[in-house]
Amino acid sequence: QVQLVESGGGLVQPGGSLRLSCPTSGFTFSSYTMNWYRQAPGKERELVAAITSTGSSTNYADSVKGRFTISRDNGKNTVYLQMNSLKPEDTAVYYCNAFLSDDLGLYDYWGQGTQVTVSS
Repeated sequence: QVQLVESGGGLVQPGGSLRLSCPTSGFTFSSYTMNWYRQAPGKERELVAAITSTGSSTNYADSVKGRFTISRDNGKNTVYLQMNSLKPEDTAVYYCNAFLSDDLGLYDYWGQGTQVTVSS
């Protein structure tokens, strides 16, 4: 059974930091690109950060570059999102996503989300 369980969200003041974690199970974590998405009320879900299966390459939305860092530990089957200098516009539900496309098919797994609220 595939599981992705986000944690680490909460209420933080502007300028503060949070670290999201997403331990996973039920699939070969080290083969998957891992992504963090977010969805704010009334808005579409957007890709925030991505990391390749080996961790050798990362990519970020322009809105979070220089403030957020995605990382992974293939030994622990876990992906992280370090969020610094948080702004009110970062308020959203954050989702962990595992994605793989190969000759056998397309695999796309999601967590249940964790709420991040940035407010004074």
